[in-house]
Amino acid sequence: MPDRPPTRSAAWTAPYARLRLVRNLVARDLRNRYLGSISGLTWALLQPLLLLAIYTVVFVEILKVRWPGTAGAGFVPYLALGLWPWTAFAEGVSRGTVAIHEHAALLSKVALPRALLVLAPVAGSFLVHGLGFIAVLIVLATTGEPIRFAGLPLAFGAYVLLFGFALGLAWLGAALSVFIRDLAIVVTQLLTLWFFLTPIFFARELVPERFAAAMAANPMAAYVDVVRQSLIPGAPDAAAAWLVPCAALLALALGGMLFARLERHFEDFL
Repeated sequence: MPDRPPTRSAAWTAPYARLRLVRNLVARDLRNRYLGSISGLTWALLQPLLLLAIYTVVFVEILKVRWPGTAGAGFVPYLALGLWPWTAFAEGVSRGTVAIHEHAALLSKVALPRALLVLAPVAGSFLVHGLGFIAVLIVLATTGEPIRFAGLPLAFGAYVLLFGFALGLAWLGAALSVFIRDLAIVVTQLLTLWFFLTPIFFARELVPERFAAAMAANPMAAYVDVVRQSLIPGAPDAAAAWLVPCAALLALALGGMLFARLERHFEDFL
């Protein structure tokens, strides 16, 4: 008797089951990170506000730093709107890179899509830091900084694309780290270098001309520029906004294909 084609309800059940699995994995990741701590998730939301206060004292009150070429917003909004998207990105890539190793015992016991094991810590990082980022925006607005909340949809779109960029790199790192054991350490060092090459603590306009081409090719600089342009009135236009979707799509394609190609060999090397 020939096999029946899948019914419409079955076609809907598979994506729904996978979505529910992603939700459960993200919830499990957050529980493992925060359930045993004294303050739990509260500290993850308070930490950005504490850092914001420290940066305000150090850079504005002590060092008297001003963002060049702006008359409205001060230094702190530019710093905050570059730092928190970067923090979500760096943490997502770092934690996603080691996700397969952390779940090595689970791979031989439970049949589940292994790519979701990488997706969960990346999504958890972006969720927590996204909530902290909203808290920072509210505090900046209440202290008189000219935050343009009408630009939140555009900033949210850039944040979603940044998540895709981080996920693609995490899939790439997770697949390779199974075969290259010290790759996680290398990724941490590369992220530190990348951080200082991204205009977070400094304006793009201060970069010497001989490094301008390299800065223009830095996709994280484009993400930071788009978020700042969305939420800070008078912020400079994003110099290479086209990199925002292109970097996300390229990373997802390359990372996804490499992960799918190598995952069949994971258990042999773990």
